Amino acid sequence: MQGEDSFQILVQPENDSLPLMEINTSKTEASEPWDYVLVVNRHTKREHRNIYLQFLENLKGKGFQYEVKNDQKKIFCGIRAESRIFDLYCTLLLEPEDQAPTQRLTPIPPTTRIRIVNFVLKNTTAAGDTLGDLVKKGVFEAKFPLHKGGGDLKTTWARWRNMFQKQPIDDIRCYFGEKVALYFAWLGWYTYMLVPAALFGLITFLSGFSLFNASQISKEICEAHDIFMCPRGDHSRRYQRLSDTCTFAKLTHLFDNEGTVVFAIFMALWATVFLEIWKRQRAKVVLHWDLYGWDEDQEEMALQLINDPHYKLQQHEHSYLRSTIILILSLFMICFMIGMAHILVVYRVLAAALFSSSALPFLEEQVTTAVVVTGALVHYVTISIMTMANKRVALKLCDFEKPRTLSEQESKFTIKFFTLQFFAHFSSLIYIAFILGRINGHPGKSVRLAGLWKLEECHLSGCMMDLFLQMAIIMGLKQTLSNCIEYLKPWLAHKCRSVPGRESSDPELRDWKHNYHLNPVHPFSLFDEFMEMMMQYGFTTIFVAAFPLAPLLALFSNLVQIRLDAIKMVRLQRRLVPRKAKDIGTWLQVLKTIGVLAVIANGMVIAFTSEFIPRVVYKYRYGPCREGAHPEVDCLTGYVNHSLSVFYTKDFNDSVRIKGSEHITECRYRDYRNAQDYNFSEQFWVLLAIRLAFLILFEHVALCIKLVAAWFVPDVPQKVKNTVLKEKYQRLRDKYQRFQKMCSSPKSTTV
Repeated sequence: MQGEDSFQILVQPENDSLPLMEINTSKTEASEPWDYVLVVNRHTKREHRNIYLQFLENLKGKGFQYEVKNDQKKIFCGIRAESRIFDLYCTLLLEPEDQAPTQRLTPIPPTTRIRIVNFVLKNTTAAGDTLGDLVKKGVFEAKFPLHKGGGDLKTTWARWRNMFQKQPIDDIRCYFGEKVALYFAWLGWYTYMLVPAALFGLITFLSGFSLFNASQISKEICEAHDIFMCPRGDHSRRYQRLSDTCTFAKLTHLFDNEGTVVFAIFMALWATVFLEIWKRQRAKVVLHWDLYGWDEDQEEMALQLINDPHYKLQQHEHSYLRSTIILILSLFMICFMIGMAHILVVYRVLAAALFSSSALPFLEEQVTTAVVVTGALVHYVTISIMTMANKRVALKLCDFEKPRTLSEQESKFTIKFFTLQFFAHFSSLIYIAFILGRINGHPGKSVRLAGLWKLEECHLSGCMMDLFLQMAIIMGLKQTLSNCIEYLKPWLAHKCRSVPGRESSDPELRDWKHNYHLNPVHPFSLFDEFMEMMMQYGFTTIFVAAFPLAPLLALFSNLVQIRLDAIKMVRLQRRLVPRKAKDIGTWLQVLKTIGVLAVIANGMVIAFTSEFIPRVVYKYRYGPCREGAHPEVDCLTGYVNHSLSVFYTKDFNDSVRIKGSEHITECRYRDYRNAQDYNFSEQFWVLLAIRLAFLILFEHVALCIKLVAAWFVPDVPQKVKNTVLKEKYQRLRDKYQRFQKMCSSPKSTTV
């Protein structure tokens, strides 16, 4: 009961429950809100009783007030800070140097109140344990700030029907703090900028439809009834007509055409423009919030002094030994991630052997497609499992490094976790794009795994089809299945937790119980959302040359993701502890890194995975147009025959076991080798040199475009710079005028 010196907690003295006791609380004003709630089980162990009472008394000694309310099974402790704590905070940070704290007229924002209370709670100890330790030991069952004043966000933001409406960023900031508001501001801008990228990618993809039946290469493949392809593996012990791959050849041309190069360069420019304009947007928002000159270290030190007046400054430290150990362990984990990609290779090889012996005729005929699809599913499951393992490893490495502050810890954790996640997500794609089918040898002399199983080869229509399918399945699953799980899991958990029971007559206790029954959050809740978006951004830009529809899928996913996150934070989860920030922190460096990796990866995909370079070289060096264009002849006439090497069936070691080998004397396979000794031909080396030259040229052109775009678009708008400049000038002008008055005042008195 508020306003009383003491009150009783009625608890049955049976078993290990708490006995009847009196807890003294300081007198409080009814108008002051409760900022935080701690929850204790009524039947907690006896040894925990004194600890949690000592914790509450320690809080009281720091200037905090608490009130205890009983429920049938739980004890709820409301926590709030006295006004002198906020006056001290204003003195240290908010008030001008010449203004006394007593002149503060504006109330402290709820986000600031919660942030201060949470910091002191985290650093308050009882029996040598912090609040986090006490929660782990079961002394406290839960801790959370209260949802209050979020009704407007529920109606204007956290609803599916508002999917296409503008986000109330200022309202989000006033309720969840600047860090959450900046996340949604960035996500909204990223989604907005995906529109041109999605349209360009869709046009690139659809442009292939205009040549769906007119492509010379597709025509030749569909008419190649007399060309037989060599058996591609142990699962395929028969010759296959090249014309059987007609449909896949046409589909491959949808994303492996001349527009792919232009689209890849466009995406390199898009990534740079997106980041540069985001920096401008951030500068406007931060200036509007009056945080342009805010100092995070100063805020951290102020909170430390509020918590402990005898706080001693913890200085920056660096240990080369510790850094070396962390580097070695990180490299070990990266090698482990690459090893997981090799395990996926082994799965694909074994799955090919398994499907080939299947009783289902469909699987026997479509072994390659079945292996690619199931391999992508296995990769998705592997990603989900390794994400949990990577987070634990990154946390251990971060704790071993002993960061000085929470922000420094978050920055170091971000770098480590992203590095591990990058290799977990992209190792398999790197293998498919640049290794698959390139180390297999040739028919009659194939490289085998453990001397038994033949390594998997690319799809008959080319490795771009494998990469396209892998990207499509992983992105499709991550954008649909992951979003469904992300929404349904907290929704179902909330429904299960909020089981109807006897309602309390105390409206305040009912509110506390409602907050308690919401899904718990942890310090990395917002971090997980950022990481999910970074991985999506990686899929949208890296290897986008093989999957032009990636920006379109990301656009649809983000429209759902924004409202999904809003509904979770406002309706399904306990309130996040507000964090102050003036940028998205280390994530900006992650985005820049992904942009550079995207240029390198897309250049390599076009050079080594796509058929773009072989087509261009054939057109101008080997084809009918090498001496000049002929209107009546397509310049790619004969390209299919040129790109397939010849193998004589008599050179097979076990040609008798191959079905239909009686009347076939030669078969073809995708490579550039001589028919006599099966060594690499002249065309192979010419193509390799041109591929490398194109890769160097593409990367330099794309990176130069990125640099020019970054220079051309200033990070901070001139209006923001001028506003900050005027504020600095005005402060100096005011100080100068006060100084002039001080100098002239004695003279006036003397006269």
